[in-house]
Amino acid sequence: MKSMIDNDALGTLIAPDTLRIERILPGPADRVWSYLVEGKKRRKWLAGGEMDDRVGGQVELKFRHSDFTADTPPERFADINKNGFTSQCRITEYDPPRLLAFTWPGDSESEVQFELFEEGSKVRLVLTHKRLVDAGQMLNVASGWHAHLEVLRNELAGEGEDRFWTRVVELQEIYRERLA
Repeated sequence: MKSMIDNDALGTLIAPDTLRIERILPGPADRVWSYLVEGKKRRKWLAGGEMDDRVGGQVELKFRHSDFTADTPPERFADINKNGFTSQCRITEYDPPRLLAFTWPGDSESEVQFELFEEGSKVRLVLTHKRLVDAGQMLNVASGWHAHLEVLRNELAGEGEDRFWTRVVELQEIYRERLA
């Protein structure tokens, strides 16, 4: 059964190798920023680890999905859900609390950028992931970021839906059609 989703919430290709996803989150921007740069908060929706506060600095991403979801992962993700993995990245843009970009782990050096725009008591987060090398990477990035941003929104709103892996599987089917 296919999950219904608002098409405006889906990520879009803005270039052949670039995905953009926008979300309206509970503010203020300083609070959202803290969930991007503070490892203890970031691990509640993406990955823990230390982060420098300057361009050229390091970002340590300690991925351990079981830190924020008890949802059963698909078999292909069971090991990383349980045991996790750590990646080292490099900060390419840093302008608090407005702009953060860093290299992204993987076989190719892609880059993820977060922009924050205050809109009253809310914050528009614009995530742009650049230099994606193929359709498989695009599919994984689109469904993964979409699901992670749902966890972030729920964390910021104080809501506790725990369907991370279920959503990743649903979203992969939706994005497979959308990105074809």
